[in-house]
Amino acid sequence: MQKIKRVLATPKTERVIDQLRQRHGELMFHQSGGCCDGSQPMCFEKGDFKVGASDVWVGNIHGCDFFMNADQFEYWKHTQLIIDITPGRGSSFSLEIPLGLRFIVKSRMFSMEELETLEPVCTGEEYLEQTT
Repeated sequence: MQKIKRVLATPKTERVIDQLRQRHGELMFHQSGGCCDGSQPMCFEKGDFKVGASDVWVGNIHGCDFFMNADQFEYWKHTQLIIDITPGRGSSFSLEIPLGLRFIVKSRMFSMEELETLEPVCTGEEYLEQTT
């Protein structure tokens, strides 16, 4: 049985990721549990944001690893995250901000059946051990 993805990207988001990748190379996403724009998904050059045991690898969107603060993940673990893009300038260090855009999260609750077939997650620390 195919595993259900925990995080997806809209086609508009994928186009922006392609644009950012051309300019910055490999990318990654992180969503912290901070206030204001800190709770929005932020895009960085791969490796510019250091992940560790307090982060969770949630999945991959359009070739980019997506991490979330572990405390934040506890709130979102029953939902599928859909990463979208909207006009507007956030106040973060995310790479899309100079384009006059910002990434946002939309979500939907997983069904009971889907909860049984989700892609596995791991801590940021475990992820780094597996990939280095």
